[in-house]
Amino acid sequence: MDKILLITGASRGIGAATARLAAAQGYRICINYLRQQATAEALVEEIQQLGAEAIALQADISDETQVMKLFEQLDQQLGPLTALVNNAAILETQTRLENISAARLQRILATNVIGSFVCAREAVKRMSTAHGGNGGAIVNLSSAAARMGSPNEYIDYAASKGAIDSMTIGLAKEVAEQGIRVNAVRPGIIYTEMHAAGGEPDRVDRVKQWVPMQRGGQPEEVAKAILWLLSDEASYTTGSFIDVSGGR
Repeated sequence: MDKILLITGASRGIGAATARLAAAQGYRICINYLRQQATAEALVEEIQQLGAEAIALQADISDETQVMKLFEQLDQQLGPLTALVNNAAILETQTRLENISAARLQRILATNVIGSFVCAREAVKRMSTAHGGNGGAIVNLSSAAARMGSPNEYIDYAASKGAIDSMTIGLAKEVAEQGIRVNAVRPGIIYTEMHAAGGEPDRVDRVKQWVPMQRGGQPEEVAKAILWLLSDEASYTTGSFIDVSGGR
């Protein structure tokens, strides 16, 4: 059976690193992106040069209609989904709770929580043996922030990842008998472009002394944990978490 993988928010960072590693392991890959079309298409070309199959599809996962269209296009262009990495997420400028508006909360939750839920729903409809599927695996991207709260920076982002932790546990139990495993990876302080969205591109270098290993992590280190959870090597693992956070 072909291994067909959808990675949301995959044009760069952890998503892109996961796509490269998955390509080397024989997956056919759908790279979802929001705005970075040129970057996504360049990644597709890179993967194709490795001899793997990849496509890039644009969709805003905070919009249910766009998510449903994304999955329909995936069905048509690659075939039955066998794996989902719920990677797409946003954060906003570092601040304290007293400065966080309801509109900001709605934006964060719409992408990080609702988008991940809807993507998981569509994946389950395709992979579940109860729906005629052959099973599969979902890996959700949580964050060490879900455990630590991100005080004074982005407790709204941390709360959204706490919701992902709860969804991972509940969904894993819900679909375990339907051939689907659901797990999560909690990255710590990782060198990605996401920190720029929080207003501090060099944040990793400022805070790495808080990490027992005294360094920031690389996207590839997170990707390896994701691919292990997707693989048959993790066949008896569901509802579980891997912290890739340097001991923090």
